[in-house]
Amino acid sequence: MKTTIIILLFTIALSAQNMRKNSFNSLFSDEKANKVGDAITIVVIESSQAANDARTATKRESEIGASFAGNMMGEPLPGGKMDLGTTSDFDGRGSTSSRGMFKTKISATIDTVFANGNLRITGRRRISINGEEQLITIKGIVRTSDIQADNSVLSYNISEAELVLEGSGQIDRVQSPGWVTKFFHWLF
Repeated sequence: MKTTIIILLFTIALSAQNMRKNSFNSLFSDEKANKVGDAITIVVIESSQAANDARTATKRESEIGASFAGNMMGEPLPGGKMDLGTTSDFDGRGSTSSRGMFKTKISATIDTVFANGNLRITGRRRISINGEEQLITIKGIVRTSDIQADNSVLSYNISEAELVLEGSGQIDRVQSPGWVTKFFHWLF
């Protein structure tokens, strides 16, 4: 009996888990990213809209006039008249409008864990379809409380967020002005 108890205790001691190693896991919730190198999903839902309208109107008028007439010993002197006038008008108008919408999911990894528990993340995704390439890059700082149960974060919860979408290919080349147009824009 004593031998069985000693063998049982010895077996339990050998198979016991290190509780400190697993202390961040919970029995009641999913594992969330919290260490350097962990992956996290960023749900990007960004929209922007900007408008600017400006109008300037100026007007300036100047006018100088002089006339003289007189007589000498009862004889009228020749009269004279002089007028000088300037007018200047300017009317300038300008308007700009911009609108954009961007939706995607991108996986990022944790680069740094700060002392307060916040996480610095970085992620990149390159997509190539029929010669058209898109590179999506995201960087920023995430609070652990903003990480959802499915290990995802909404992009508007990322502070100091840098979200870059770059494209290259045939469509990008068609939308860019040619070198002759660039030269004339540089001159004028």
